[in-house]
Amino acid sequence: MDAPQVADVLGTLATFAVLVVVGLGVLRVLAPATFSWVRGAATGTGALLAGGVAIVATLGSLWFSEAAHFTPCELCWYQRIAMYPLAVLLPLGAWRGDGSVRLYAFVMAGMGITISAWHNLIETFPDVSSSGCDPNNPCTLRWVEGLGFWTIPRMAFAAFALVIALLALDRPLREAP
Repeated sequence: MDAPQVADVLGTLATFAVLVVVGLGVLRVLAPATFSWVRGAATGTGALLAGGVAIVATLGSLWFSEAAHFTPCELCWYQRIAMYPLAVLLPLGAWRGDGSVRLYAFVMAGMGITISAWHNLIETFPDVSSSGCDPNNPCTLRWVEGLGFWTIPRMAFAAFALVIALLALDRPLREAP
């Protein structure tokens, strides 16, 4: 497979991620009973599912740099710093039944999605950034556009959003007073 084909596959997964995140939000607002059922059905699986998302994102990131030989820009490195540990931390926490891993994962994914949002902004509107980006490897460079839209930072944003949504969905249910 070449880079555009991998980008299309990962772009398809990113599209699915966005649909899940938006779908959960819509359910929560428009169909609270259905959302509660989904949440109850997902209880205990959030860290494992979020870990799966982090593993796929990590493998995709590594493929782009190691197989396609795309050099990560500075903001890509920061996003990797937030995503890569999640690929280990979340499955390990799920395997051990350690619910406290969620807090650490939320913080890391929150930092990652914030960096990713900034990266997407300057990738889309390069004039917004006044920082001295590396002229040889600028953060505005679009290596691929999977499905004609999904750049690497956009896919990272979708992955972080899905990790956060899955962890939020799996939070402990509160007892009624």
